[in-house]
Amino acid sequence: MRTLLGREPSLWLGLVAVLVKMATAFGLDVSSEQQAVVNALAAALVGLILAVMAHDGVGAAILGFVQAAIALAVGFGLDWSAERQAVVLSVAAAVVAMFDRTQVTAPVPAAAVKRPVRSVS
Repeated sequence: MRTLLGREPSLWLGLVAVLVKMATAFGLDVSSEQQAVVNALAAALVGLILAVMAHDGVGAAILGFVQAAIALAVGFGLDWSAERQAVVLSVAAAVVAMFDRTQVTAPVPAAAVKRPVRSVS
C-alpha cells in the first residue's frame, strides 16, 4: 500500500477529483452531489490508509475526515468559497500539527546537537 500512494497522497486525491470532473464533462451523468461524495470518500480513504501506514497516524485520519466533511457539505449546498475551505483545512492542519508535536520525540536529544560557537566582537 505504501508504494501505491508513494510520498504524495494529495496528488492521488487531486487525480480522483479531476478524473470525476473529466468524466462528467464528457457525458457521464453525475450530479455535483455525487461528485462530492466520490471526492469525500477518496479523501477519507486516503486518510485511513495514511493512518494505517503511519501506525499511529491519527492526524492523517483527522485531516482526511475534515476534508471529506467539507467536500460533502459543499456538495450538498454549503456555499463556501475555495478560500474559506482552504482556511478551515489550514486550521485543522495546524491543530493536528500542535497535537503531533506533543507526541513525537526527536531521535537525537537537543544536548547532543553541536551548535556553532559565536564570537563576540
